[in-house]
Amino acid sequence: MDDWVYPLGTARDGNWDISLGTSDSAAQIDGWAHTGLKVATLEPGATVTLAAAAEERIVVPLNGAFTVTIDGTDYPLAGRASVFAGPCDVIYSGIDKAVTISSADGGRVAIATAPARLEYPTRHVTAAEIPVELRGSGNCSRQVHNFGTPATLEADRFIVCEVITPAGNWSSYPPHKHDETKDGETALEEIYYFETQAAAGFPAPPDGDAIAYHRVYASDDRPIDVNAEVRTGDTVLVPYGWHGPAMAAPGYDLYYLNVMAGPGPVRDWLISDDPHHGWIRQTWDPANIDPRLPFSPKR
Repeated sequence: MDDWVYPLGTARDGNWDISLGTSDSAAQIDGWAHTGLKVATLEPGATVTLAAAAEERIVVPLNGAFTVTIDGTDYPLAGRASVFAGPCDVIYSGIDKAVTISSADGGRVAIATAPARLEYPTRHVTAAEIPVELRGSGNCSRQVHNFGTPATLEADRFIVCEVITPAGNWSSYPPHKHDETKDGETALEEIYYFETQAAAGFPAPPDGDAIAYHRVYASDDRPIDVNAEVRTGDTVLVPYGWHGPAMAAPGYDLYYLNVMAGPGPVRDWLISDDPHHGWIRQTWDPANIDPRLPFSPKR
């Protein structure tokens, strides 16, 4: 699991809380080539900069508001109180552009990256423009913010979204894979960046331990066996294999940011379900979405 699971603090690099798979990452991961993630915590007035590189990027506020400067233009990102407060502004930079991020009041910010060749224009996607999808049913219900998917964003390589799973629910389920290029499937690496919180209405102590779980296992003769307990700031890489469920433990809400990209000619999220569990999809009733969704942090 050492190559694929990064608890908070284990992927730190200088000013970055997390730096994995990007063009300037200090550590290169064997067998990892198509996606990257950086996360920074900024004090009030602080700034971080990513030099121009042959990678496309999406800047995603986790908490707080930010100003992103690209090609001399400032783009204000309204931000949010936390990842559980609903969608927020994001910005796509395209390739070969330096990106500077600052915050007057401080906050935490994520940058999804993917090596790319084709140039697409900078795009400021506001919170109001982001499609919010309610996926699944019953205790498989979750909420997806599709700000970096092909239907929403023109880009070269990557697909980026974020998911909120209410306490006690399962997401990334049934287990599925996208590790080969064939009819009905595209080969995509995937990053899961996690955050957790005590759910509203539960008497969790202030120093509680908000936990969730994530599973990845082999789909062919390539060995992988991840069954990770995750918390805020933890990251799991999925190079191949069946992955799911991502489980929100009772009493704790779960958030994750997904970054996907691959070598194939088609930018699309096409998956195969684990044949042992794919039948679960047929039991879902669209009328039976968890009533806690759309998610409200004040419910």
